[in-house]
Amino acid sequence: MRGFLYAITVSLVIGLAYWAYQENIKTQAVLTHVEELQDDIGQARARLKILRAELAYQNRPERLQDLADLNYNGLKLLPLSADHFGRVAQVGYPELPLFNEEDLTPLDAASRRIGQ
Repeated sequence: MRGFLYAITVSLVIGLAYWAYQENIKTQAVLTHVEELQDDIGQARARLKILRAELAYQNRPERLQDLADLNYNGLKLLPLSADHFGRVAQVGYPELPLFNEEDLTPLDAASRRIGQ
């Protein structure tokens, strides 16, 4: 009986060692993947910084003014001023169609969209 218990104990220790080894390998693979993702994130952030710098360089006011001056004949761009804006009351909104509620069945009313 004692030999059987030793065999069971040794088998259990070997099984647990195999399980721990497999978990260690999985953990190392996940850690490697995390490091790769962190490298990708770092590269993406560096690219984003470069793109932001390029956008700031391209959108310099003096450069945009020079482009507007060069293309004035074709585009007719003017500097933005307060008199270019209108009031909300000046906007022409379409009127909603009128309908008689008594002529509609509940199914018609439920399927009707706003503005139809």
